[in-house]
Amino acid sequence: MCAKIKVGITQGDAAGIGPEVVAKALEDPRMAELCTPAVYKYGGTFEPGAPTSESGAVAVKALKDAVADLRKGAIDVVVTGPISKANSRSDDFPYEGHTEFMAAEFGGSEGATPLMMMCSHALRVALVTSHIAIADVPEAISKQKIVDKLRILDHRLKADFGVVAPRIAVLALNPHAGEGGMMGTDEAEVIKPAVDQAYGEGILAFGPLPADGLFVSGEYRKYDALLAMYHDQGLAPFKALAPDGVNFTAGLPVIRTSPDHGTAFDIAGRDEANADSMRNAIYMAVDIHRNRAAYAEMTRNPLKHYERERGDERTIDFSKSEM
Repeated sequence: MCAKIKVGITQGDAAGIGPEVVAKALEDPRMAELCTPAVYKYGGTFEPGAPTSESGAVAVKALKDAVADLRKGAIDVVVTGPISKANSRSDDFPYEGHTEFMAAEFGGSEGATPLMMMCSHALRVALVTSHIAIADVPEAISKQKIVDKLRILDHRLKADFGVVAPRIAVLALNPHAGEGGMMGTDEAEVIKPAVDQAYGEGILAFGPLPADGLFVSGEYRKYDALLAMYHDQGLAPFKALAPDGVNFTAGLPVIRTSPDHGTAFDIAGRDEANADSMRNAIYMAVDIHRNRAAYAEMTRNPLKHYERERGDERTIDFSKSEM
């Protein structure tokens, strides 16, 4: 019998709903049959809904301790509770959020900045830019950056989600995909060349496509994932369509998931928080761990092929072939 996957779960901001959704997610006895959970939670007196720098510092300590154990192999995956960016940030934690911290700790296994990816059973949305101001988005988008994100997304869909030939829709930046240049030239000058290059590399990327039409028409269902240009372009429709979705940091050599919601200080301590997203984050971390192991095994050993007519031996390395 295979050993159960060890899941490290951090509490998040102690004044938010993190501790509550963690407790609710783990109260189902079947969870212990799926994995071995280890909760990183520290004491202190914190008033629910009243965040402080101390409640943020506790969240950071839990996160750093979990990451240290992840490095040592004491846990297999990490699931993070929601933190307050304002309360957690300090000289010891100069990051906008979990994604940036994990990027600094582990770097990208595909050679690019890790990819923020929101996932549910019906929809997956990844971001070219994440926690930056809207005014900074156009300048932050480049052809190379989009290509890098598409490479990560394509590979992770194969290795982590078991999609054999992923179809990826690339969203436009401007309304109506620029309307032939009347509403911007980013599509023609940056996004379309990036899509063409990725497609030429064997990545089934399509676009740029207008975001509003793609979501309203339901056309998004034809794709295995969407690549959005900025945070709200992807996350606003995702959270409307999948309120119990999961935030996955793709492109890392380790596995980190989290609920797709925030600290919800306004309902903390009222026993009103829904734990579905936290529960799904635990499930997804376990599934990705298993899928990644299966993919690694499937592509690990080259198979030998014998050409009988020529009387020689030729090795085919299937780990380098497109899946």
